[in-house]
Amino acid sequence: MPISDPTDINCGIALEPTEDQRSSPANVATFGEVAAARMGRRAFLKGALGTTTYTALAVSPAALLAACGEEEAATPAAPTAPSAPTAAPGSLAQFTEISHGVSTDNVVSPGYSADILIRWGDPVLADAPAFVPGAADADAQEKQFGYNNDYVGFVPLNDDGTRGALCINHEFTSRDIMFPYDLRNTSPKELADTEMAAHGGSVVEIAQMADGGWRVVADSKLNRRITTRSTAMDVSGPAAGHPRMQTNADPTGTRVIGTLNNCAGGITPYGTYLMAEENFHFYFLGELDDAEREGATAGDLEAACAAGEASHPEARNYCRYGVAMGGGYDWGRHFDRFNINKEPNEANRFGWVVEVDPLDPTSTPVKRTALGRFKHEGAESITNKDGRLVIYMGDDQRFDYLYRFVTDGTVNTDDRTSNFGLLDSGVLSVAKFSDDGSLTWMPLIHGQGPLTADNGFDTQADVMIETRRAADLLGATPMDRPEDVEPNPVTGKVYVALTNNSRRGPSQMDAVHDRAPNYWGLIVEMTPPDGDHSADTFTWNILVKGGDPSVPVTGAQFSEATTSNGWFACPDNLAVDPAGRLWVTTDQGSGWPQISGTADGVWSVGTQGEDRATSAMFYRVPVGAEMCGPCFTPDGETLFVAVQHPGTDGALAFEGHARASDFEDPMTRWPDFQPDMPPRPSIVMIRKDDGGRIG
Repeated sequence: MPISDPTDINCGIALEPTEDQRSSPANVATFGEVAAARMGRRAFLKGALGTTTYTALAVSPAALLAACGEEEAATPAAPTAPSAPTAAPGSLAQFTEISHGVSTDNVVSPGYSADILIRWGDPVLADAPAFVPGAADADAQEKQFGYNNDYVGFVPLNDDGTRGALCINHEFTSRDIMFPYDLRNTSPKELADTEMAAHGGSVVEIAQMADGGWRVVADSKLNRRITTRSTAMDVSGPAAGHPRMQTNADPTGTRVIGTLNNCAGGITPYGTYLMAEENFHFYFLGELDDAEREGATAGDLEAACAAGEASHPEARNYCRYGVAMGGGYDWGRHFDRFNINKEPNEANRFGWVVEVDPLDPTSTPVKRTALGRFKHEGAESITNKDGRLVIYMGDDQRFDYLYRFVTDGTVNTDDRTSNFGLLDSGVLSVAKFSDDGSLTWMPLIHGQGPLTADNGFDTQADVMIETRRAADLLGATPMDRPEDVEPNPVTGKVYVALTNNSRRGPSQMDAVHDRAPNYWGLIVEMTPPDGDHSADTFTWNILVKGGDPSVPVTGAQFSEATTSNGWFACPDNLAVDPAGRLWVTTDQGSGWPQISGTADGVWSVGTQGEDRATSAMFYRVPVGAEMCGPCFTPDGETLFVAVQHPGTDGALAFEGHARASDFEDPMTRWPDFQPDMPPRPSIVMIRKDDGGRIG
């Protein structure tokens, strides 16, 4: 897909011009504006968290890009020597730090090994055929490991944790890298069919070997592919059966084929796998307005949306989510369900959280509509002290919102299957940040406040189908692309990765985003009172601000102890290890040459005491890849990570390649490095060479 801005990134997918624009109301104070009012300019200059800060002056976007080297052939600077950060036990992991850089291979801290567990095309089902590079074979792909692995979750299968079910999302496909030119250029139905089979998720049983490494159990009955192409799913909760969920293929509104664009996710305390549907809008073609049939431009369509004049029956809803607003996949040419004029309601059946039982391969996945419909990035949970389950979720778009779901019922630790309906009843809330350092969770409940028939919400189903618009009316705080939200069960705090916002204007510069645009992202820390995650009000603070502290224009904020290799940009996924330490992965997309000049990777970030805001680099992906899915085994001795879309992003800026990267001529052939093999998204297992806990 075309890149409209080198920093337009969203789990590795280039955003189209319509998606680049803010779709939430512009009359609500943004998170940055709230933070500015709370902390003030003076507090920011002195270091609002008591850590060393680096402050940027106001500059134009052109000056910023020049400072980042965009006007030249942007290539990373020579890597500096590795250094070992000082750490205090329990806050910052200790390891020999690697250096920034970009290379065709992955790099891990000395003393650790990074080995491939499973790659795109490897067998998942026992009868899977051998992988044939470049082939469009949907039946084969449905039995093989899917493409662009993102979220990774581990469900133990025995008491000592030596066997487990690994649950992996397959977010999207990269056609130029997957298929040769002749095939992808003709765009046949078979190609779209294969892409649908490569989406979804995989469940694979893994077993630990004598040397501590892991292998896929090839003949396990638990091994399973979940795909957009063929996996039937039930719909439960408030929106199940509603007329707006009904289609020609499913007049009941309770049965959907497949799941789309599964980015991050979560594992519940009772061992179910939550697949979060993110950028579902990319997959639908059609016309929202009659005027478009007369050759209207995308701008005309946006204007029709803004004026409420688009004629499609779901126009107000689809305008807010960007459905059929340009770009994306061509599946709607071959399959009616992805054409909003032939199936007006099909897009309402995506954008949910899907719950899967990985221990029963015959079970039917369920779309839990009580958790709301938006561009879900993650669904991480924690059991509250009263026994209720709390799930945190971000809506990954510029100026959209942060959500929390609290179940009505409590988790039953004695009977896991009794929890399977837990997510159908509870309260979904959206966050509003205040300048006094408080955060209020506002319930999204039909009949309360503006969520009434007067505003188009006749039932709770309407509130859930149009969650974004409901949150708009409540005055939620617009955020800078809230992605993963990770509760820390050891400290009780919650961390939010705000990846970036390249559309932030100069008038919105503030203590949190003292830069316009905000290319580098930040991490927000939330604290529930007395460890009560169901409380109506939390407090909040800022942990770090991304960017290179040695370049003043970035306004980066890390501790003084952070080395020249320790800083990062564009935090995306988060993980907490068994010791309660925070790990961060990044996603700069095609903008990495301008944003940082270094590849994405994994960092450890201290959160307490002298270690607070100290970051150290542990792992680096091969060129063009995004770092996803950090997941620790329960003993903390293995870290699984997902290397997504290697060889795609920033090809023109990669020294030694500096041309388009595609199936015939990729800028890396990681991980196989064979002349007939394209780059392959893979799950990597990282272990300490002499054993023991990571870090």
